Amino acid sequence: MARRKILVTSALPYVNAGLHLGHMVEHIQTDTWVRFQRLRGHEVRFFCGDDTHGTATMLRAQREGRAPEALLEEMRTEHVEDLAAFGVEHDHYGSTHSPANEELVRELWAALRAGGHVEEREVTQLFDPEAGIFLADRFVTGRCPRPDCGAEEQYGDNCEVCGATYEPSDLIDPRSTITGAVPEERSHGHLFVRLEAFHDFLETWTQSEGHVPPETANWLKGAFLSEPLRDWDVSRPAPYFGFEIPDAPGNYFYVWVDAPVGYIAATREWCDANGESLADWWQNEQVEIHHFIGKDIAYFHTLFWPAMLKTAGYALPRAVHVHGFLTVNNEKMSKRKGTFIQARTYLEHLSPEYLRYYFASKLSSRVDDIDLSLDEFVQKVNADLVGKVVNLASRTARFVKGEVLPAYPAARDEGLFAAAAAAGEEIAAAYEQLDTGKAMRSIMALADRANEFVESRAPWALKKEASKREELIEVCAIALNLFRQITIYLAPVVPRLAEASSRLLGVEAEVCWSDASTPVAGTAVGRFEHLMQRVDPEHVEAMVEASREAAGAAVAPPVPSGAAESEALAGEPLEAQITIDDFVKVDLRVAEIVAAQHVPKANKLLELTLSLGGEERRTVFAGIKKAYDPEALVGRLTVVVANLAPREMKFGTSQGMVLAAGPGDQEIFLLSPDVGARPGQRIR
Repeated sequence: MARRKILVTSALPYVNAGLHLGHMVEHIQTDTWVRFQRLRGHEVRFFCGDDTHGTATMLRAQREGRAPEALLEEMRTEHVEDLAAFGVEHDHYGSTHSPANEELVRELWAALRAGGHVEEREVTQLFDPEAGIFLADRFVTGRCPRPDCGAEEQYGDNCEVCGATYEPSDLIDPRSTITGAVPEERSHGHLFVRLEAFHDFLETWTQSEGHVPPETANWLKGAFLSEPLRDWDVSRPAPYFGFEIPDAPGNYFYVWVDAPVGYIAATREWCDANGESLADWWQNEQVEIHHFIGKDIAYFHTLFWPAMLKTAGYALPRAVHVHGFLTVNNEKMSKRKGTFIQARTYLEHLSPEYLRYYFASKLSSRVDDIDLSLDEFVQKVNADLVGKVVNLASRTARFVKGEVLPAYPAARDEGLFAAAAAAGEEIAAAYEQLDTGKAMRSIMALADRANEFVESRAPWALKKEASKREELIEVCAIALNLFRQITIYLAPVVPRLAEASSRLLGVEAEVCWSDASTPVAGTAVGRFEHLMQRVDPEHVEAMVEASREAAGAAVAPPVPSGAAESEALAGEPLEAQITIDDFVKVDLRVAEIVAAQHVPKANKLLELTLSLGGEERRTVFAGIKKAYDPEALVGRLTVVVANLAPREMKFGTSQGMVLAAGPGDQEIFLLSPDVGARPGQRIR
């Protein structure tokens, strides 16, 4: 097997907040893959760092009365400590607010300029005269401009009460959420990168097998590459915390310009410290570059980033690996329910090895959301890691403490060691493809067979008969070698358990994947120590309670039957009665969502492309962004008001309205027809 040279990155955590378990899905997945590649003998470098720039960082620092740099240092320390505690080991953890990153950003910017890909044009926005800052839609609230609504405290792009969309300047009595001042309309020059020039290149690259997951490739094709690419607004006017654009004083690079460049900057800092060349890693066709990201930022990593790299002469990623979101108990993480769990809160109550294994058992190569069912979490860790794996050692090692392991008795093991060694390549292939769920199932199947062997040989019974001492040692040698074999296969996921198994069997050499094919002999068995405690459900509940308390949310009292329904009805009473003639004027149709995408600069809107069957397509802008991820909607059936007059919006024309229930924000529930309904069918 040829030795590969691999550069791996995780998405940079934003410096404005601590890490939570949703972040840990990605960091654990990446670290697992890195550890696997190293076990296989490849040269791997793993880089990450803090994403630091933007208005949010600036405002938080101002609110806390300190320099942004002080906030950056505090959060960096917290992030590094939390990641290390979960066993995530980087070669270097950098920051986008570094001299190396600023130099590289300027280099890539100069390449875009030289290539003729940048243009400037005026953009009119609301401006807070007291804060002296242009206001994004989320920093403006006011009264809904629709005469039949007029709801208070609505954001600058969309009304959560009636669903209307509008310009921030359309709000009645608008106010800045930063100072409460009445905003003014002002214009400012913005710089844009013309992405359409890269259309053919990006289509070829994203649609080539292996560069992005098939689901992401299809999403990009349907949502972006099926029409001319929109220009990318890459500048923000002062004041802004970030890097000033060298040829446009008073303007700063948008955070998504310098964030991915942080991958290269972290590599450069590591190279400078270790006597290596950056070009050997980022301008070398022999190096595989692998990015691990969440599906919410696939847009930036698969369109903007490759265009920047190509323009500046840097290597393109071999693959962008995309994972889904985390739910807890089949719901979005909730501060009120205590399921919005910070990484640090988890570590105060439970072992990181538990979560590493649980996530590995759930993840696959698909862009699927995964669920942390806390009951299943307890059951799976206790049954698999403790009941199957650790149990192999605990039931045998104590009988042979201090004994030297004999030459492996292959004739007595029913072919188990050879079969497990042969399974190594299948397990390795699953790891390589990021299908750790499949790998865990295969490994646990080996553990099941090993435990069946121990049960059938009953070493506890052999111990009672002095004449069977040799047989006891052989049975225990088989069981302990099967245990070690399994822990080697699990080493990328639960490295501390693998290290403990080496100590138990007196193995001092660093573990590699091929060790699973060679039994251990000639070393003395050490004293068995508890390798892993069972998960205590009370500790899980204490973690949830601590999360609830940290969020400042008291435990809600039980809701009496029917109360939730009556509250919803009281909050939005029934409308005036209509006739059947009024109702039949509304043409409700089943529609399939064939594409969904974020709307740039809109905090609440998603752009949906709907199929009503055949060639009939509709574009609809829906205020459901805070409740749904675009990729998760593709292929879903919903209900659309098909004969609603088209409505011109600043983002385009909305050709209908999808139906949803709920008060708004994250509590929006898109309506879907029952199984069997087909696009285009009328709802009566």
